[in-house]
Amino acid sequence: MQFKFINTVIILLLSVGLVLAFFSVTSFWYVLTFIVFYLLFLLIVSTNVRFNFFVNSISENQKIKQKKVAISFDDGPVENTLEILKVLEKYKVKAGFFCIGKNIKDHPDIFKRIIEENHLVGNHTYSHTRKMGALSVSRIICEIEMCNKIAEETTGIKMELFRPPFGVVNPKIQSALQKTGMKSIGWSIRSFDAVLPSETIILNRVIKRLKPGAVILLHDNNAKTVNILEQLLLFLKNNQYEVVRPDKLLKINAYS
Repeated sequence: MQFKFINTVIILLLSVGLVLAFFSVTSFWYVLTFIVFYLLFLLIVSTNVRFNFFVNSISENQKIKQKKVAISFDDGPVENTLEILKVLEKYKVKAGFFCIGKNIKDHPDIFKRIIEENHLVGNHTYSHTRKMGALSVSRIICEIEMCNKIAEETTGIKMELFRPPFGVVNPKIQSALQKTGMKSIGWSIRSFDAVLPSETIILNRVIKRLKPGAVILLHDNNAKTVNILEQLLLFLKNNQYEVVRPDKLLKINAYS
C-alpha cells in the first residue's frame, strides 16, 4: 500500500529533521512546516477515493477504447429512486446503485425492484454516517456487515462491492475491507449533483469530463438528478456512447 511506504519514509525524514534541529543544524520551524504540509496532504488524499492512497479502489477502466461508460447512484433506495428507474427503463440502460442499509430496510420493495430490473447493487454502509473517517475498524466492519445483512435478508443477494460514503478513505477502512472481503468501487466523474444548485452546471461538469471507461457518480435521493439523468442519457445516445453496468465496465464480480 502506498500509505505504508510513504508514511515510513516520512517518519524517517522527520526523525532526521528532529535530530538536526536538536543539534541546531536546521530550524525546528522547518520541521514543523514539513509536518503541517504532510498533514494537509493526508487530508486531501483521505477525501478522494480516486487517489488509491489508503484504499485500492477501482474507479474507471482505462483499458477501454470504445465509447462505453457506467452510471452509478449513491444514497438510495428512496422514493425518488423510482423516478430514476423510470428514466433508465425509458432509455434501456442499466446502472449501479450503492445503497444505504437503513434505506434498504425502509424501502425493501424499491431495493427489490432495482435488482429485478437487472441493475447492480452495492454496499454504501448501513447508516452513511458523516463520522465515517473517525470510526474504529470494528465499527466500520459493523456498518458494512449490517448493510450486507439487510440486503441478503431482503433479496438473498450477497454484495461484494463497497463504495465509501463521501469518498472518505483511511487505513481503518482499508483494514475493514480486507477483513470483510469487500472490494472498493470509486468513480472517475463526480457530478456534485448533491451540492451544486444548477442542473446545467452539473450536466456540463459531467459532459466535459466524459471519456471511454468512465464511471459517473450521481445521487438517486436528489430530485433534480432525474432531469439531469435524462439529459445526460440523451447526450450519450446522440454522441454514440454506450452505457453499461459498472461491474461490466470494470470487469469485476458484483456478488458472491
